[in-house]
Amino acid sequence: MTPSPYKIRVLIVDDSIVMRHLLAQTFAADPVMEIVGFASNGRLALEKIATIHPDIVTLDIEMPEMNGMEALVKIHQAYPKLPVIMISSINPRTAVTTVDALALGASDYVIKPAEGGKEETDKILREELIPKIKALCTHRKTPTRASLTPALSIRDKIDIIAIGISTGGPNALTEVLSQLPAHLPVPIVIVQHMPPMFTKLLAERLSTKCPFLIKEAASGDILLPGRAWLAAGDFHMEFCRDGADVRIVLSHEPAENACRPSVDVLFRSISKIYGAGVLAVIMTGMGNDGLRGCRQIRERGGHVIAQDEATSVVWGMPGAVVREGLADKILPLPQIAQEIIDRVRYGHSVLPI
Repeated sequence: MTPSPYKIRVLIVDDSIVMRHLLAQTFAADPVMEIVGFASNGRLALEKIATIHPDIVTLDIEMPEMNGMEALVKIHQAYPKLPVIMISSINPRTAVTTVDALALGASDYVIKPAEGGKEETDKILREELIPKIKALCTHRKTPTRASLTPALSIRDKIDIIAIGISTGGPNALTEVLSQLPAHLPVPIVIVQHMPPMFTKLLAERLSTKCPFLIKEAASGDILLPGRAWLAAGDFHMEFCRDGADVRIVLSHEPAENACRPSVDVLFRSISKIYGAGVLAVIMTGMGNDGLRGCRQIRERGGHVIAQDEATSVVWGMPGAVVREGLADKILPLPQIAQEIIDRVRYGHSVLPI
């Protein structure tokens, strides 16, 4: 007899009967998903978690008695390893709340359509929510690592840092960027998979926690040392030479790897400008966006650091790079900032030891 597949046990927390019904229908149609409970507010959710022990929680933001943000704080305190996906509408107020939720420990989020009907909502739940749940709940296995290509010399001069990141990214970015010095003598460019509004809010939040300016990228921005640019939601971030300067070019070309902004687009464009001077950092996230870009960076003599599996919320993006032998170093999250500093230090005497 073929054993039944492992079931992912989901607790649905939402005060809307309609939304609970839609979520239940979506999960019931997938053989891997199992609904183990419903709750209409945060207080009931906490009571349910203590008795049914779900693998993951879907959490609405706006609820009576105890809202999603209040519940998230308590869930994260009591069950720090329990994944929570926020279910949010896209508008300026909930966008701020969702970015706040990620900072407080939410694993990911899904945006409900502002005026969509049942068919559009079903599509989002099926094509976005289900894959995120499966990625967050996949039991980790010790990977058989491919033989890494020979490490490049860290004495090669680094001229720019390019970071690609997705699920689990806001907190990981905060940890890395906040440890870098204010006088870092190279620019930083970042793709974090997020929709419009969210990227501007994230850039503003990161800028308050880091010793240098971080802003949402705009076409025409000139790359300068000691600053960072976050790709704008729904736009690819590319680059062009303008005399001695390098400028950002935002484009609305088709999505790559179902992503816009795409890490592959960022890495491919920056490698054409800086060649062997690129240090790419591929971090936590589902899927394999960035894999082809890392290959091109290595072909042009650049460097690639990958976050390790143990400290990644989802080891999809860095795992794909590691398995292809494209990472010249694999590091836990707490060591990435120092590795960046060490590599940039060579060839840049203004960065103190």
